[in-house]
Amino acid sequence: MKKLAIIISSPPHGNAKGREALDIALATSAINHISVFFIDDGVFHLLPEQQPHKILMRDYIATFNMLELYDIDDVYVCESSLKSRNLIQIPHNIPSKVINNQLLTQLLTLQDVIFRF
Repeated sequence: MKKLAIIISSPPHGNAKGREALDIALATSAINHISVFFIDDGVFHLLPEQQPHKILMRDYIATFNMLELYDIDDVYVCESSLKSRNLIQIPHNIPSKVINNQLLTQLLTLQDVIFRF
């Protein structure tokens, strides 16, 4: 079983990257140990009460709740990304662990494969 990291660094709803990252995480969870990392603009995926239908986009954000059902418990959020976007006090729409840059780097070095979206 390989350790697979999925880094989500793109904002939601402007492109398909977040949805593709989620699809890969769910599809490969049976044969890999998956860790999901939200960094940079990817932290916007964690904001509650998003309304993508207003820009004619499909709401896939709620599907991130499926991570737990697929036994993907290692979901991390970059603390400095939250701080730089003034989102540190906002509750997240999925269970996740806020980590600093040092721990982020350490966790990424333990991975066999890294995908970035």
